[in-house]
Amino acid sequence: MNEVMRQEKKYSINLADGAYLRSHLSKVMLQDAHNGAQGYAIRSLYFDTPDDQDFNEKLDGLELRRKVRLRIYSPNDTSAKLEMKQKQGPYQKKRSLRVERDDAIRLCQGDYSPLLKYPEPFAAECYGLMTCRCYRPKTIVEYLRQAYIAKENQIRLTLDSRIIATESCYDLFSPSLSLYPVMDPFSMVLEVKYNGFLLSYIKDLLNDLDRPELSVSKYCLARGVSLGSGG
Repeated sequence: MNEVMRQEKKYSINLADGAYLRSHLSKVMLQDAHNGAQGYAIRSLYFDTPDDQDFNEKLDGLELRRKVRLRIYSPNDTSAKLEMKQKQGPYQKKRSLRVERDDAIRLCQGDYSPLLKYPEPFAAECYGLMTCRCYRPKTIVEYLRQAYIAKENQIRLTLDSRIIATESCYDLFSPSLSLYPVMDPFSMVLEVKYNGFLLSYIKDLLNDLDRPELSVSKYCLARGVSLGSGG
């Protein structure tokens, strides 16, 4: 089980902003090894309660809330990461557990019993939560990400584009999902994650963009298509 606790800021930016950031970040930060020309793909299946408790708590801006998701990077992956993100005031705690592909497929089908074979306490916690609160798969979200890293304060900046989703199929490993856009194709999501404080040169770049900080959730963007709200 892996655990990360950090602050997180999000911004909705346009493609020109993204190009500006890439040109500057590549000079002062390390690029993620998987970046490539267009970034690397991320696909996540989000779970929620029958009454969409996590979705509604995000919309209501509650200080204490969570998201549960299963994440892969390719339909050919041999494993997946079960992740829980918990908002605690200004901090985000993210815990993750790597599960085997066959177990992940059963999670996609709403069968959480495979978690009982993993020795980590986090696996038992997820099983208890998802079973007692009747969590069910809700939507798959996919996007391209480019990431930049500064070792100081564990700073990580990510640029997410081509955000697409589906609520009609929960087969996370399918090579042929029918996905539709949930965000303006000329827009991107900038995420700034760090411990402690931001370095001054990163603050200066964000000030140059002059974009307001937003509470942008890819999960809510995807669910908002059918539920009539997003953000």
